[in-house]
Amino acid sequence: LKNLDPSLLMWDMRRNLNPKPLPRRRTVIQFLYPELPLSKRFWWLVIEVDGDVDLCWSDPGFEVDLYVSTDLRTMTAIWMGLTSVERERQRLTLSGDRKMAATMQTWLGLSPFAVEKKRVKA
Repeated sequence: LKNLDPSLLMWDMRRNLNPKPLPRRRTVIQFLYPELPLSKRFWWLVIEVDGDVDLCWSDPGFEVDLYVSTDLRTMTAIWMGLTSVERERQRLTLSGDRKMAATMQTWLGLSPFAVEKKRVKA
């Protein structure tokens, strides 16, 4: 968690997101990282009916189903499996589709590296 990069985080989440638990229609999730500069603050994941997932750093113009607002450190820790959506509820603001919000950890999943044992420095 020393080198936080919103582009890398969002790209990795896009590649590994599980679209199966999401509604069978175009679904849009907007992520907001309020502490970041305006150019890195807003991100959109657009999940199509066929399961294709696109990442946008400018508004794609579709209705947003779920808004996720948190700091980059918290979202990165959730993604890396160091904590969970449930444990970080007080640091997450989720608004929009209640079912999507309630099942966020399921469709978000974890980084492929989250299952790796953490290396201890010698």
